[in-house]
Amino acid sequence: MPNAPDLVASDRPDIAPSPGPQDYVRGFTVGGQVAIERPFVLAPMSGVTDSPFRRTVQAASGGTVGLLVTEFISIEGLTRSNLKTAMRMAFHTADEKPLSVQIFGADADRMAHAARIVADCGAQIVDINCGCPAPKVVRRGGGAELMRQCDLLARLVEATVRAVSIPVTVKIRSGWSADSINALHVAKLVEDAGAAMLAVHGRTRMQMYTGEADWDLVDAVAQSVKIPVVGSGDVTTAQEALWRLRTTHAAGIMIGRAAIMNPWIFGQIDDLVAGRPMRHPTGADRLALLQDFRDRMADRMPEHAIPGRVKQLLARMSKGFAHGSLLRSHALRAQTTAEMFEWIEGFFHAADAGEIEHWAIEARRSSEDQPASQALPQPPATPQGGNGAGSDDFLPP
Repeated sequence: MPNAPDLVASDRPDIAPSPGPQDYVRGFTVGGQVAIERPFVLAPMSGVTDSPFRRTVQAASGGTVGLLVTEFISIEGLTRSNLKTAMRMAFHTADEKPLSVQIFGADADRMAHAARIVADCGAQIVDINCGCPAPKVVRRGGGAELMRQCDLLARLVEATVRAVSIPVTVKIRSGWSADSINALHVAKLVEDAGAAMLAVHGRTRMQMYTGEADWDLVDAVAQSVKIPVVGSGDVTTAQEALWRLRTTHAAGIMIGRAAIMNPWIFGQIDDLVAGRPMRHPTGADRLALLQDFRDRMADRMPEHAIPGRVKQLLARMSKGFAHGSLLRSHALRAQTTAEMFEWIEGFFHAADAGEIEHWAIEARRSSEDQPASQALPQPPATPQGGNGAGSDDFLPP
């Protein structure tokens, strides 16, 4: 599509897979119970990967996401029956399988209690977050702070494993800082404590989402333990996902921020694996996805809460388009979902028809006609780093 970002091409031609089926891509099993047929995982991202978003990505990719993971859930809120926390954990048992619910905290008894709630709700896996770098999580002893509290981490995993019959997994970072890289030690520790899978984001806590993920470390961790290891960090295209799988011992690859800009990425990976040409989403595809996302949210939240979430997704999906910033300015100014979608529909129809320049002229004219008193609202918050709020988990990577 002219004037649109290319979601297929990679800026790293050297990592392109060879033509034909990719026979090295294999599924794996978590804890001898949960079969992950495709080794590509949607990362947990706080404020992003709720049920409507997860199901939207799964539908856009034709059901090819190997494992869906919730945004991370506080064990304090979950065990105290906090309604907001319960909403964050909500999922469709029929449409979201296999599903892992990620929880965070620093109290072993409450962690075990929370895990039992997760299991009773029908999730296939419970995941313990030891990677979130956010100060408000770390200050309370959770997230990446657990990589400095290894004895506590072992107790948390052991207590959780004893509490439930479903597999318990763990997500970590490479370490706290550059001078305390301890992912290899932590990997062995959680394996010995009973964890059935490990996800490793190749940055330290102090890096937050800056710099580059260390995939050599991810590879080393994968070789050091017997349980499956899923790698995370800086995977932005289908080609990169396959490259990381091909060149490391990781059992799977976790994708976070890239799935916000390109919700079709898992389907594109599946195309490459099968030796097919990768799908190219059109403007009509993008519009249909945003409409689908809107409709899924309408099933579980009030009308006034929907525009902000659509704007968050639109802000990422419209990056790279000619006049995408103009669309964002009008969409962010919209006061209702219906008004916002008038602008979105016009933009993507014009993009497909090759009339985006004409659309831009009309959009600017509309802006000039608006009263000067209508101040432009600030854009909604979007992820700031790696594969996710839970890539690490906090939106964000």
